[in-house]
Amino acid sequence: MRVIAGSLKGRRLKTPKGIETRPTTDRVKESIFSIIHAHIIDSIIIDLFSGTGNLGIEALSRGAEKVFFVDKNKNSIQLIKENIESMGLKSKSEILFCDALKAIKQLASLSHKFDIIFMDPPYSKGLILPCMEAINAEDMLKEDGIILVEHDTKDTLPDNVGRLIKRKEKKYGNTMISIYAEEASS
Repeated sequence: MRVIAGSLKGRRLKTPKGIETRPTTDRVKESIFSIIHAHIIDSIIIDLFSGTGNLGIEALSRGAEKVFFVDKNKNSIQLIKENIESMGLKSKSEILFCDALKAIKQLASLSHKFDIIFMDPPYSKGLILPCMEAINAEDMLKEDGIILVEHDTKDTLPDNVGRLIKRKEKKYGNTMISIYAEEASS
């Protein structure tokens, strides 16, 4: 696994042994970033279910200001730390070793809202909707912010969760990318 573009282009990320973590493939990652490229520069991002830190590190390489990496797996947290350290990104990163819902609550208490929230939970575990509901309830997105959810094609996500409206869906093999944004206020 490597960084695809930006200041760290071509740099290799450490990856986990075994099947506990399912990193986003380079093909899907390339598609994700071509969809959201206009949102990246100077953005503040949450990378929920970070795994290796792959998506957040790619965003930092492409000009994001700060990424909050969240995972509850001890091995994933260690891998994220090693990847951030080896890429020289400590000053632009914060790591939260906790459950995604707890992290949402904690991050909602900060004095700013977020440009992008990546969600790449373990497939078919029922984690997406509770997180989306919590993000909506906490009103965490900036006005033009987006939530990008990577999920199994078998998981059907609702067209809206409160003020969050599904704007786009794209399929890549067994992987689906769903993008949500807040409903435009009138």
